[in-house]
Amino acid sequence: MPRRSALSAAALAAALSPALLPAPAGAVPVAPAAPGQVCFWTGAGQHGTGWCYSPPGYRDVPGFLHDNAASFRSDVDRDVYAIDWARGTCYARLIRAHDHSDNWSWGSRIDGVADTDQGCEAG
Repeated sequence: MPRRSALSAAALAAALSPALLPAPAGAVPVAPAAPGQVCFWTGAGQHGTGWCYSPPGYRDVPGFLHDNAASFRSDVDRDVYAIDWARGTCYARLIRAHDHSDNWSWGSRIDGVADTDQGCEAG
């Protein structure tokens, strides 16, 4: 391969590197949950693009995380709930204070997070 082509291919690969692409709006750097936050990530093991919730109240998760949370970590001194808005009803999944999951199957249903179960059925 000529030198010029090799350099062009390397430059193209570097330009397309996911690490160099801007993070989606609302994303936070991958980091441990800060005191008082529950953080969710798109990848297992608390990797990928992350977003954090701080109680009180209800917050919708950002679009990139909607039905796509693979892991979470809570550094909150109280229980919170992951909320799934289903057709005609909703489900709430308890997240206990200071809990975590590196491979969270329920994250494929998450639409929001709240400090109450929002009147939803246990999920």
